Amino acid sequence: MRPEALMVPPLAPVLPSSREVTAEERITLLDGGTEAYPRMLEAIASAKQRVHLEVYTFEREGVGARFLDALVAAARRGVTVKVVVDGWGSMKASSHLTQTLKAAGAKVRVYNPLTSLFMGRSWRNHRKILLVDDAVAFLGGINIGDEYAAHGDEPGWADLALELRGDICRQLGARLHAGASALVSGAVSVFLSGFGGGHRLRKRYLSAIDGAKRELVLAHAYFLPDVGFVRALKRAARRGVKVSLLLAGRSDVVFARAATMRLYRDFLRAGVGIHEWTASTLHAKAAVVDGKKLLVGSFNLDPLSLVNLETLVEVEEPGVAAQSALWLEKHLALSRRVLLEDCSRSGFQRWLLDIVGLAVARFAERFASFIGRRRKR
Repeated sequence: MRPEALMVPPLAPVLPSSREVTAEERITLLDGGTEAYPRMLEAIASAKQRVHLEVYTFEREGVGARFLDALVAAARRGVTVKVVVDGWGSMKASSHLTQTLKAAGAKVRVYNPLTSLFMGRSWRNHRKILLVDDAVAFLGGINIGDEYAAHGDEPGWADLALELRGDICRQLGARLHAGASALVSGAVSVFLSGFGGGHRLRKRYLSAIDGAKRELVLAHAYFLPDVGFVRALKRAARRGVKVSLLLAGRSDVVFARAATMRLYRDFLRAGVGIHEWTASTLHAKAAVVDGKKLLVGSFNLDPLSLVNLETLVEVEEPGVAAQSALWLEKHLALSRRVLLEDCSRSGFQRWLLDIVGLAVARFAERFASFIGRRRKR
């Protein structure tokens, strides 16, 4: 890893910006780790009572070391610190994190470590939550790792997070361990999936799609929608809504793109626009509806997100929605547009893509169904 990859911009005070709402709830849209990490680290450094960090991937080196130092310092000055990492997503760092944090007096939980696979517990904690003093919260798709921040001219993974302040944070603090929850305060709604799965989060997306009047833009890294979701997007396009998909031109998950590409021809024929982001890895899970509503979180549009622990935030505030729309427009403009002729392949190529893509999609569906049955026992 290059030395410069370990650098994060200097910490700055968390002050109101032009992207924040001056009201009961303050909402700030953050572009990747470049913007999120300094504010997250500052929040931990300023903590007086409680820090709760829940993340799928926590890397040991680079920015992960800075977060670990900040958490240790908070615990040593008497702040109640709890860290939850996923046993699969953080398997390389979980042992070191556990030892270091527990030695400082913090609480650590490794959610479903690899040994739990032998007991059939395969579902993951895919949430990304930092809550400090029940006063400021960060939610979105960003894990703790150097790849999420820009390094010089090299862009970081394309992702989004929200910084929330106000009563919604108090509600979140009260419901973190209460299973599935729907929290509402002003223009902000936060949905947490629990052991019942993420079907409520899926319904929020379907409701947003069905309610779109003019334009719908979705940016999703792992796009394996079910039949009902595909139909909803096609219905929106056919009733005159401008539907645009920003998808991964390259993926960190093997064969995920093949499973998505098998849907391209059908979507394009229905009038859905498709763009592939190739400048870096797309990791965002977000949508903007009619320039008025933002959906963002850890929830992917794939079968596994229906059984994992996930988060979804809905914001109906014009300023934040407009800022999100600009982020999406910028990434769409810099992406490769997929045309129907791009889907023209030989019979063998189409057959191979469809077979591989369908196999991946079906495996994900059946695996998720198996996990769901295990969780209900």
